[in-house]
Amino acid sequence: MKKLIVLVIVMICGFNSRAQSNKQFTGADMIVFNAKISTGSLTRPGASALAVKRGRIYAVGTDEEILELKDNNTRLIDAGARRLIPGINDAHTHILNERSFNYNVRWEGVPTLKQALDMLRVQAKRTPEGQWVKVIGGWSPYQFKENRLPTIEEIRKAVPDRPVIVQYAYNRAYLNDLAMEAFGVGTDKFPDSPGTIFEKDKNGKYTGIVHSYTFTFAALELMVPQPSEEEQISSIANAVHHMNRFGVTTAVDAASIYGYPHGHTPIQQLAKENRLNIRMPFIDLQFGDTSSPSLVDAQINTVTRKSPISPGENMHPTMAHGHEYEGTGEILRLEIHDHENFDRPAVIIDEELMQQYIKEDITKLVGKGIPFRLHISYNENITPFLNALEAINEETPLDGLRWSIEHAETITPENAARVKKLGGGIALDMKMAMHGDGFVKTYGAEKASQTPGLRQLVDSGIPLTMTTDAFRVASYNPWIGMSWMTTGKSVSGSEILAKDNRLTREEALKLVTVGPTWFEDQEGETGKIIPGYFADFTLLDKDYFTIPDEEIKTISSVLTVVDGRVVFGADDYSELSPELPETLPEWSPVKYFGGYYNAKN
Repeated sequence: MKKLIVLVIVMICGFNSRAQSNKQFTGADMIVFNAKISTGSLTRPGASALAVKRGRIYAVGTDEEILELKDNNTRLIDAGARRLIPGINDAHTHILNERSFNYNVRWEGVPTLKQALDMLRVQAKRTPEGQWVKVIGGWSPYQFKENRLPTIEEIRKAVPDRPVIVQYAYNRAYLNDLAMEAFGVGTDKFPDSPGTIFEKDKNGKYTGIVHSYTFTFAALELMVPQPSEEEQISSIANAVHHMNRFGVTTAVDAASIYGYPHGHTPIQQLAKENRLNIRMPFIDLQFGDTSSPSLVDAQINTVTRKSPISPGENMHPTMAHGHEYEGTGEILRLEIHDHENFDRPAVIIDEELMQQYIKEDITKLVGKGIPFRLHISYNENITPFLNALEAINEETPLDGLRWSIEHAETITPENAARVKKLGGGIALDMKMAMHGDGFVKTYGAEKASQTPGLRQLVDSGIPLTMTTDAFRVASYNPWIGMSWMTTGKSVSGSEILAKDNRLTREEALKLVTVGPTWFEDQEGETGKIIPGYFADFTLLDKDYFTIPDEEIKTISSVLTVVDGRVVFGADDYSELSPELPETLPEWSPVKYFGGYYNAKN
């Protein structure tokens, strides 16, 4: 019997040897070598080369080891001794709202107010009659050398004969006379909401400055000329491209005014053509459904009856998690939305109202197994929310259902511990990097120095991520936030964050690479450079771990790879960058100024 077994083994080995010798070696699809790779792995934290096969990391090691895996079809990329990190994962942004991206003058990164106003002046001459000159968020007055907001007189002078709106976050807007007339300022036509204030001069005439909150500004965006379908696709492709330039490879659309499924047509078109150059899971919000008694009822009706889709279901035809439904939020009820506007006192929700709606709405979601995220900025509102959620959990256990509080700027350690006990996570954001100076004016420097409590939250072990919340309230450039987390400085250069509340560079990087994977239910798939993980990574123009503190906010990518495919290239890698669709319309500010000031294409 022994002799028989040995004979069989010998025959099998001989057969396999002949088969393998007749079969051509199939190498890696892509190899990046001569790199300083930060893998994110404790087993092998550093390496110099990686190989990609079928959209995943195939091998990681030394140049000598990895280059042995090439064949005649392997794309070889010399990293030039640059730093390579896992792709940045922005777990809370709003790409779907950017279908007018190409219509806007982008002030992101512009260093002086003078230059920003010059851009308006030039664009006013280029904008055809019937269209608007617009600046819709993404910038901060504290980024300017002048360290101030524009005046309405400066904006009127820059744009004398076209309607203009310059919107600062969701805090205020500047309108010239043509814009005020079009919007119907002072009439019932204007989409008024609680907290809206129209400034008037000493003669009682409207100045053109409007202070308000999110929903008013969202409504105004729908009252200006809208882009065509082609322009929408071009806009979203450009928005994604400009995220890629900073190394972003995944971005969760954290709810849009354009709900699933019809509002996702541009994304589906790009995905169908394999031109969606980012993984884009999404949180859905049925904002326009007036036939349902609540947003939650509308969500349940949509995903279970009208256009059935399950949590975790991916609509992208080829890319894992490319366009995947992840639940509902970040608004469940308009009545309990605590708008963050650091120029004004916190919006505090009535506790009984908060608990009533949370019990009613989240009980339904838990019963249907639909994950949820909720925008809550202030601890005063987090407390009654958690009171209600704890009561729900006793009657209808959450049982591992993933949920999170989004933003949570002033959450206390005690409430963070309650979130952790209930199995939730906290998705912080980088707004303090851009608007922390305003927070200081409203709440004082001491409170700002501990907002949010980064050190305590990281040390607590709670599922935690850091996001941009782009494109309106903050920039889509994550390196601005990375700089603030590690240096404590806002875009003005002021020290906002206390020294004992800052993070190391390694900790900050984890919050935008590994941290988001819990929120997306993708642990073990992305966020690290290890075999088997998605081939999502970025090669940086500066070494994040060695450059001086003041240079962190200037970092960008020279090569971004998503799903094993180059989606962005600059400098030595510009020829590898895929061709973008034409920037439409012809007069688009993005076509002439770009999407980010002085950025590499």
